[in-house]
Amino acid sequence: MDQEEALEFAQHLADVSRSIALRYFRTSLDICWKEDSSPVTIADCKIESMLRSLIRNRYPDHGIIGEEYNCTPGRRYSWILDPIDGTKSFTMGNPLFGTLIGLLDDGQPIAGLVDLPAMGERWGGTGRRTTFTDGISNGQANVSGCRSIDAARLYIAAPPGADSDEKYAGIEALYHVAAITRPVCDCYAYGLLASGYCDLIVEDNLEPCDYLPLIPIINGAGGQITDWTGKPLTLNSDGRIIAASTEPLLNAAIEVLRSSLSADSITR
Repeated sequence: MDQEEALEFAQHLADVSRSIALRYFRTSLDICWKEDSSPVTIADCKIESMLRSLIRNRYPDHGIIGEEYNCTPGRRYSWILDPIDGTKSFTMGNPLFGTLIGLLDDGQPIAGLVDLPAMGERWGGTGRRTTFTDGISNGQANVSGCRSIDAARLYIAAPPGADSDEKYAGIEALYHVAAITRPVCDCYAYGLLASGYCDLIVEDNLEPCDYLPLIPIINGAGGQITDWTGKPLTLNSDGRIIAASTEPLLNAAIEVLRSSLSADSITR
């Protein structure tokens, strides 16, 4: 299965998921809470259930790794699904929620898609090329050329002082050195980075369904995405993610995190 075929099918899945999401968006919804205290709604479950059914019908030998149901990895190919990334936003009427869809080939992401149903915007990438469409325009997405943190527009996991854990020392340091800083807006931030509207994203506590579909999108737009130490992201990564428009900016962010964590450890 090639990357273009995978992305074409992901586009079909996103069309289906968008219609379901919009059917429930800004309606009265019951909210349930998972063991990790994150919310889930009928929309999350309906979307993932439908996408699973479509995948099984088209590719019965492919595995499925989803946010809401049991994971069944395939021997070679596995689809990655996050039906609503940003469920809190979704339940509060905020349009900055999305659907993430990706395909792994022997554990390596070869296609990824981010769809913003309420915004009508979508990014799809194969690692070699990323496109953006808003229903009117459809073209190549390209990251910015930002190379230094002091000029960077940064989306970040949490404002300084949000937690006493030592990992926030690095986040706080980045928060103060970037040119412009805003709290991260779930998967939408990565689409904005792919299109050059921001330069750097730093997050933690993400699950594989949150970050694996993003890899072909960021890479295809010319950007970089790794863990906090610069290692490639895998199913077993620790959920600490950096996405940057250029390699020098990525390396600079990693150095700030490393230095801040080391200094914080010394003072403890």
